[in-house]
Amino acid sequence: MYEGKFPHKRYKHTLAFLQKHISTDQNLLDLGVENPFTNVMTEAGYAVENTKGEDLDEDFSSVESSDAPVVTAFEIFEHLIAPYNVLKAIKADKLVASIPMRLWFAPAYRSKTDPWDRHYHEFEDWQFNWLLEKAGWEIKDSAKWTNPTKKIGVRPLLRYFTNRYYIVYAERKK
Repeated sequence: MYEGKFPHKRYKHTLAFLQKHISTDQNLLDLGVENPFTNVMTEAGYAVENTKGEDLDEDFSSVESSDAPVVTAFEIFEHLIAPYNVLKAIKADKLVASIPMRLWFAPAYRSKTDPWDRHYHEFEDWQFNWLLEKAGWEIKDSAKWTNPTKKIGVRPLLRYFTNRYYIVYAERKK
């Protein structure tokens, strides 16, 4: 395990929120390919299956064929053009999802080298809540946190007290 030393502040917050709501005896389907946080969840005792890299705007086969009772989606919905569709296709009864929040003082993220690495959406918390509720989810808990940097300037200063990440635990409406 990382013994309290995570490579990212968000890993620490994300894992603590996941552990608060989901026990390790529940299998997880994590939307997105295997990544460093997959290893964090596995080392914390979770059985994690990832989607295979398919375009989740158009191909829901991994989501529809999974029997996992919990779906996790950490910083993926902002990369989709239509996240509503995959949210509707999820069969699981529980969802833990996080997003980077829209920052009024910074433009949406867009990689200069990777054409797939860009944000089509950067949500405010109320927009993400609305999306989840419209897709049939009831939010049971949420949290936010900042993402300060060690750079000098106005924007780095604003990052010390402006929330950057938003995470929710939701259950499928009955």
